[in-house]
Amino acid sequence: PDPFFILSLLLSPTPLFISTVLFNIRFLSMFPSTIHVSLSLWDTCAVIGNGGIVANSSCGKMINSADFVIRCNLPPLSDGYEKDVGTKTNLVTANPTILFKKFESLVGRRRPLMEKLSSYGNSMLLLPAFSFGMNTAVCMRTLYTIQDFESAIHPVFINPEYLIKLSKFWHAHGLKEARLSTGVMMTSLALELCDDVHLYGFWPFGIHPFNFKNLTNHYYDDMKPNTNFHSMPVEFSILLQLHRNGVLRLHLGDCQ
Repeated sequence: PDPFFILSLLLSPTPLFISTVLFNIRFLSMFPSTIHVSLSLWDTCAVIGNGGIVANSSCGKMINSADFVIRCNLPPLSDGYEKDVGTKTNLVTANPTILFKKFESLVGRRRPLMEKLSSYGNSMLLLPAFSFGMNTAVCMRTLYTIQDFESAIHPVFINPEYLIKLSKFWHAHGLKEARLSTGVMMTSLALELCDDVHLYGFWPFGIHPFNFKNLTNHYYDDMKPNTNFHSMPVEFSILLQLHRNGVLRLHLGDCQ
């Protein structure tokens, strides 16, 4: 967004922080044209949405082959889902709503959350602690729980300045929704960190585009989205345009 590239994954003592690093694009003009300058940290990134379209897709092997895999909102990876969504995880997000509803804001038993997080190995766990004031306390309790249990997972906080810039950028490009979805935020992050970005599980409609079968909202349940905050069809139209322009690869069919 704007005349800057916002990179990076600055790894510091726990908790880790995804910080905003501004790199002026005009600085590149100072280099001779024969020098290749890459701002990416990884060659191939996979961002896994949780749409029902990824069910029975057999995309797990392809997803696992990516250099960096981003997953959204603590999705299940076992019980037969491995074949379709893979298991490799480098970064997984935790929507505060999940922490509130499924884990009772961590004011009671904390072990259920830790058992859930164990499926992501030593990946980074992205906590939006400073996106809204109401999220800070539960995200900090999550951080302390991870530390108390000496978990292998690494908590990271996303810089709120990045979220503000990202919201303004997409608003200026036609995305007028009240709040960006996690999928769009992680896709944006992947585009800044990776040369080749692949999206799976991004399809906000109830009918499969190729076999015309009915789809559940998620590959693991049929809980409906909150349309008061997100406009999934509009987001998808933007992702589809990026696919058509060769900016990213949107996978809608089966992988085998």
